[in-house]
Amino acid sequence: MTDELPELRPSDSLRASDADRERVAEQLRDAVAEGRLDMEEFEERLDATYKARTYGELAPITRDLPGAGTVAPPPVSMVKEPTESGGWAGRITGTEGSSTWGVAVMSGFERKGHWTVPKQFNCFAFWGGGTIDLRDAYFADREVTLNCVAIMGGIEIIVPPGVEVVVRGLGVMGAFDQREDGVAGDPGAPRVIVTGFAFWGGVGVQRKLPRAERQRLKEARRREKLERRQARGELSASPHDDLHDIHDVHREAMEHVRDALEDHRELLRERREERAARREEREARRDERDARRDERRRRRDGEY
Repeated sequence: MTDELPELRPSDSLRASDADRERVAEQLRDAVAEGRLDMEEFEERLDATYKARTYGELAPITRDLPGAGTVAPPPVSMVKEPTESGGWAGRITGTEGSSTWGVAVMSGFERKGHWTVPKQFNCFAFWGGGTIDLRDAYFADREVTLNCVAIMGGIEIIVPPGVEVVVRGLGVMGAFDQREDGVAGDPGAPRVIVTGFAFWGGVGVQRKLPRAERQRLKEARRREKLERRQARGELSASPHDDLHDIHDVHREAMEHVRDALEDHRELLRERREERAARREEREARRDERDARRDERRRRRDGEY
């Protein structure tokens, strides 16, 4: 009687090509765009993909993800969403909003990520600040209204490219940002109307790419450079090829540095806003304590 040896898989030890690694990277990009991976998991797996040398090292990276030729399990959702999956149609749900208001009184509020914007979202900021981020949001209707009231406070609205913005707010010793007003939107994209009132405060509107889209563009540029290097190698080897490769690597490194600096600046800005909101809250509490102390003193002294 002989012991059965485990079946060997010689394909696992075969060397993977650049094209194999790119196929895995593309599957990871699709997964982060669909919400199956967060950005931290995506970056870790992408780094492992480009470090992989064999098929055996590539296989575990996408083992828990649906790929070509596999059937993905049906998505689990607690909100009704349309069956269309492409373009803006998949983000206009026709359902109720997941949040209809936001209030910041000597504090702050934030709406970001995958949330559903109602037909009208009302928000109020008094000695505080709020952020309404629509880059990854769904929309209850083709046209939504953000009614913003800022009294000695600020509200920031972030929209993705392609969304039309109409600004109709009134500012008294305050302002509504008009820079994105009237910029034409994509066909079928939502229309966001910004209205309200600002007194000694402001409502800002800025346009930014979603983080996943920024990562996708960065990966597309990196893939394009890789293809150019491969094309140069297939044509002929020249004394200048190494120099071109060094320049490409340098440009790619500088782009990574710029992206990292942009993310760092955004993080610093968010932390500054949080600290400012906490400082305003502390000052307001101190003023309230001083007022109560003065009132007790006046009563003790019989002033009234």
